[in-house]
Amino acid sequence: MGERELTDDVAGEPLGRDFFDRPSEVVAPDLLGRVVVHGSVAVRLSEVEAYGGPGQDPASHTYRGRTPRNAVMFGEPGHLYVYFTYGMHYCANLVCMPAGTGSAVLLRAGEVVAGVHTARIRRMPHADGPGMEGLARRVPDRDLARGPARLAVALGLVKEHNGTDCCSGGPIQVHEGRPVPSGQVRTGPRTGVSAGADTPWRFWIDGDPTVSPYRAHVPRRRGRAAR
Repeated sequence: MGERELTDDVAGEPLGRDFFDRPSEVVAPDLLGRVVVHGSVAVRLSEVEAYGGPGQDPASHTYRGRTPRNAVMFGEPGHLYVYFTYGMHYCANLVCMPAGTGSAVLLRAGEVVAGVHTARIRRMPHADGPGMEGLARRVPDRDLARGPARLAVALGLVKEHNGTDCCSGGPIQVHEGRPVPSGQVRTGPRTGVSAGADTPWRFWIDGDPTVSPYRAHVPRRRGRAAR
């Protein structure tokens, strides 16, 4: 199975640090249509979520201040903040605003525009053996990076990439891609957050098949007391 190569007309030039040195809710819609590149795999972003700074956004990891886990969010803009969630998934964010601010944009979904085969194997690691090629093809193109955990898997992003500078010519970069006209951008409440749920900082490309389904936060139900 051949790889789809990334071409200059799709990727364009890498974005500089100034792009990210803005409020996260401004950077977020401007990230739609941009292309995140890691090695042979590239994802054109179709859905993102903005998260604010300490004491401002109760849904943000930095709401209660700096910790070892969220320290990267307080660094320079344009760095990658990767965290582990639910004991099984990694999610990737791009840090915004000057150092010390503590805000970022979560990368929720996108279209794999290069390295499709590699992305499929990462999604189904047991599908790379003899006679298993058909299994890898069962993952539809639209689902390869549809959702923040799938996007991180498709791009091969793990804990070791936390803190990576995406603006210094390193292994992970964000390219200008094809910015989305404002008329095609939709906005609404963020997915699955319990605090700040009504803040309309989820942004997506209208009608794009790779956008993930919206899910409101569902409180965990305690088990019935023993009789």
